[in-house]
Amino acid sequence: MKVINLHQEEIALIELAVQNNRQAQHKIYSKFSSKMLSVCRQYVKDVHQAEDVMITAFMKVFVHLKNFENKGSFEGWIRRIMINECISFIRVQKQVKFIDDENYFEETTNNIESQLSVEDIQFLIDQLPDGYKMVFNLYVIEGYKHHEIAKMLSINEGTSKSQLSHARKMLANQINQLKNYSNGTE
Repeated sequence: MKVINLHQEEIALIELAVQNNRQAQHKIYSKFSSKMLSVCRQYVKDVHQAEDVMITAFMKVFVHLKNFENKGSFEGWIRRIMINECISFIRVQKQVKFIDDENYFEETTNNIESQLSVEDIQFLIDQLPDGYKMVFNLYVIEGYKHHEIAKMLSINEGTSKSQLSHARKMLANQINQLKNYSNGTE
């Protein structure tokens, strides 16, 4: 069974890395660094800063590797550390403002079809205020629930919902502006 062998190889690699085996740590870094840079890039606009955050997070991965209990995905465990490090980085860089808006329940359900590239979408997401961007990424991309986001960011659940609603509206407006511009109607 190939799946079992792959899982066993990962467990053995983790055990070696826990013992500070540099080759094992390098293999883990090489295997996951490109995916984790993408995760960090979703939260941090500047690619160089995103790399710095990723490296800092990998240091935390290796320091806390002995705490990984082989419950769930190893990649998911690393991803969570990356996200938490991104949130910490953003908080240190600037005070993120969350607008507490209990009138969230007017959420729009705009499904805007577009032919935007991944780079275009990332550019639009980067234009969001940091609070909107964090909640949008945690909810839409990472799949966290509002109560989980609220706990992670130390905000109300209603604030999380409001931030997501505002982010969606802002993205929809940006996409419409791009469409109008590309169609020559603006």
